[in-house]
Amino acid sequence: MNQSHHPWPARRRLATLTLATLALSGCASFSDDGGFGTVAQLSRERIGQAPTHLRTAGQTDSAQARIAELLAQPLTAESAVEMALLGNPALQAGYAELGVAEADRVRAGRLANPTFSFGRKHSDGAVDIDRSLTFNLLSLLTLPLAQQVATQQFEQAQIAAAEATVALATEARMAYFDAVAAAQLLTYHGQVKAAADTAGELARRMAAAGNFNRLDQLREQAFQADATARLARAQQQALAARERLARALGLAQDPAALRLPERLPDLPAAPLAVQDAEQTAMDRRLDVQRAKRTTEATARALGLTQTTRMVNVLHLGYQNSSATGESRANGYEIELELPLFDFGGARVARAEASYLASVHRTAAVAVQARSEVREAHAAYRSAYDIARHYRDEVVPLRKRISDENLLRYNGMFVSVFDLLADAREQVSAVAGAVEALRDHWQAQTRLQAALAGRVPGGGGASAPALTPTSSPSGGH
Repeated sequence: MNQSHHPWPARRRLATLTLATLALSGCASFSDDGGFGTVAQLSRERIGQAPTHLRTAGQTDSAQARIAELLAQPLTAESAVEMALLGNPALQAGYAELGVAEADRVRAGRLANPTFSFGRKHSDGAVDIDRSLTFNLLSLLTLPLAQQVATQQFEQAQIAAAEATVALATEARMAYFDAVAAAQLLTYHGQVKAAADTAGELARRMAAAGNFNRLDQLREQAFQADATARLARAQQQALAARERLARALGLAQDPAALRLPERLPDLPAAPLAVQDAEQTAMDRRLDVQRAKRTTEATARALGLTQTTRMVNVLHLGYQNSSATGESRANGYEIELELPLFDFGGARVARAEASYLASVHRTAAVAVQARSEVREAHAAYRSAYDIARHYRDEVVPLRKRISDENLLRYNGMFVSVFDLLADAREQVSAVAGAVEALRDHWQAQTRLQAALAGRVPGGGGASAPALTPTSSPSGGH
């Protein structure tokens, strides 16, 4: 037991250290919006709408009221996106997890709690009391760097939340166009089925009267059976498309409540003009930005590892002890981990390997992004050209053929079966035009997604992890 007759200098030093610790720890605080403002801005720049984080009962009630308004009118692609951003529970769960990332950021900016120890021993009526208050001095020295790493990790989480928002908007648009087209095709398949039923019944009656041969009757019956199967398949596809749309929107009620328009939007007069698509993707794509931030955070973590490779645990504390019949002894204690067996080389090697892997993952994401943009743009132009071909060539040509057949029928040059067959072919051409128009709108959606984030269902290199492999140890 060391005796000290000058306890006040040690106490003043301890008080100074405590005040400095409190000042530094007070710099790490929570933001007013939980970091959601950045997510909303990134999303608005890419999809034209800002999401809403439903954090209170009032906000939830307002969102439900807005959803009810949208359900009361025919749905559009934009209103479908708005409903999804308001009502999809999985997206709201991701926004709530953003608060976890912010809590980690704040926690990394605060020092570890001091350790207080108290010991009491007695023997033969004498009492010996030891007290100590210890601070993690190393965490104080590395606090600025640890804060930088944690801040970058939080920014990655914000980008990831914006990515999820853009992905959901893309999913909602794709599901919307699919549902509208499926309902429109169901109408046309119903018309084909009605024409087939009419032809089949007429063939049966004419065959019974001896005015129709057996082979032609069987052909009409085969077409009628095929039309029945196609109609049943179209009904199932329309139902499945509505369910997919309901899932994207987060709609808990019956999808029949969705009021879809009778037809898809018209084809634009000219295709989208995309300038410098690849460079735009490099500048705007969220997965590319997130990969870059991950690499930067990993590099920061590597710097932190190199800083602490030799000194991993360093504690500074104030001590005093007292014993019965003796004056109180004051002093300090330094606890230092000696690098006798582990010189920190393994930690540094691990951090360097993690950084190198992150660099290569970022390069892979960039390659993936450029390829997806080129592919999406080519698919969009092809889909636009095909839809325009149907609009300007195929459908008008079928219409002219139908008009000619009607004139011939009125002149009794063709039979009613020829007229019905032509009507079936015309409906099939219109159905092909609907499918081509749907493919165009979905291809445009994929192109817009490729310029903002990952294309839905795209393969290739996976996105990098949200947090670096090596992360700083902050306060607890």
